Amino acid sequence: MSDSLWRGWMQRALQLAALGAGRTSPNPLVGCVVLNSHGELVGEGFHPRAGAPHAEVHALRQAGTQARGGTAVVTLEPCCHHGRTPPCSEALLAAGIRRVVVAMADPDPRVSGSGIAQLRAAGVEVIEGVCASEARQLNRAFMHRVTTGTPFGILKWAMSSDGRTALPNGSSQWISGPEARAWVHRLRASCDAVIVGGGTVRVDDPLLSSRGQRHPEPLRVVLSQSLDLPQQAQLWDQRTAPTLVAHGLGAPAQGRVQLDQLGVERLVLDHCSPKHLLLALAKRGCNQVLWECGASLAAAAVGEGCVQQVASVMAPKLLGGSAARTPLGDLGLVDVNQAEPWPQRRLQRLGDDLLWTLELSPDSPLPTPAPCSD
Repeated sequence: MSDSLWRGWMQRALQLAALGAGRTSPNPLVGCVVLNSHGELVGEGFHPRAGAPHAEVHALRQAGTQARGGTAVVTLEPCCHHGRTPPCSEALLAAGIRRVVVAMADPDPRVSGSGIAQLRAAGVEVIEGVCASEARQLNRAFMHRVTTGTPFGILKWAMSSDGRTALPNGSSQWISGPEARAWVHRLRASCDAVIVGGGTVRVDDPLLSSRGQRHPEPLRVVLSQSLDLPQQAQLWDQRTAPTLVAHGLGAPAQGRVQLDQLGVERLVLDHCSPKHLLLALAKRGCNQVLWECGASLAAAAVGEGCVQQVASVMAPKLLGGSAARTPLGDLGLVDVNQAEPWPQRRLQRLGDDLLWTLELSPDSPLPTPAPCSD
């Protein structure tokens, strides 16, 4: 079969993998199609959620005995270790698959080439690297967590054309239009956690849900040094979504007691910083997080390397006011030439608004870290 045909089947597998977006963490997104010995489609599947059967198992179940002597096209190297589910490499061998087409190797050290090696040792032909760039893009968050120990971070804000996120009196609803707000709900649905600081809770009283775009809703996280938080807030009602408040070792006892009485989970960090928070969230299985915080915490997250993508919604409005709020606090820059442009960027329209998406490459320089406050 030609490379173009393998690419066509891999594109289908990638489409299937994307169906699990927002629900598979800490696992990757994986899709699989099974072809019989004549190259005809006989099974397909994707990984729907952590703990459920993997994509290969779903596709093999659908294919049944028709898989024998056939080909499996998989977006990620089949796993070869026992976790919550049995190894997919063994399932492929048991089904009599004679060829496996793989988009990319699994960066997880428990697999990392061992799945492919096991298949080849059993006499299975393995073709690697088909649609590799598309597969890496699909699983960029999983790859980032596995290789760095922290989730992939997205920083989002909505601002006026003159760079204001709110009026001097704090009024900010709504800067952007309905199309942009619907896009934000979809963005939240793709993330495992949405993070704000204490100031955002005090001023905006946000809900931070996907408005039903996914179930369960992403974890809502408040990072606060002072625990100076209101007794009543939408985040404390956890019938909509779970809420976690992270704080440092020296957080006031009064604030701790208040949260305990409200039934809100607390996470004690060695240091109240974005980096330490993300290290803790990675251990909870978060692949991707969304920063929807104020200027000071946003600057600290950027400075500590906790942001890999910026999503900036710009509305065709002028708010003015020298005291009006802006998206970012002090980044420690003393010369405009220190602010290098982010290497990858794209622009799209959301109704009347514009969305700038900026991607930071791993080797790009970051600004000097700024202190975090809430």
